[in-house]
Amino acid sequence: MDQFTRYFSPLGRALLALIFVMSGVGKISAYAGTQGYMEAFGVPGMLLPLVILVEVGAGLALILGWQTRLMAFALAGFSVVSGLLFHANFADQMQMIMFMKNLSIAGGLMFIVAHGAGHFALDNRQRN
Repeated sequence: MDQFTRYFSPLGRALLALIFVMSGVGKISAYAGTQGYMEAFGVPGMLLPLVILVEVGAGLALILGWQTRLMAFALAGFSVVSGLLFHANFADQMQMIMFMKNLSIAGGLMFIVAHGAGHFALDNRQRN
């Protein structure tokens, strides 16, 4: 089994990051709609470029294993905050599921914060 475990860290990073990258790219293609959605929840639409940068930038960095602990920490915080802002209607079962999804993602990201990037990460390059 040890021969396979070296591939689990990069696969886990990629699977956790993929939701952020895809969501950020989706926000670019549906910019006006996303901005309106944010504003409907009282979040200033002018923050959308920052949201896209965090999702796409930190997501790609996590996949590459660059500044992994910092990126995982940032995305975990982003997941919790966005869950609280957009999915806190616990009377709606779908919103409760979405909120729990955000918490679960944050939990997985906190494992990366605790244990680091693992194999096949830019963080592991030799420093001269």
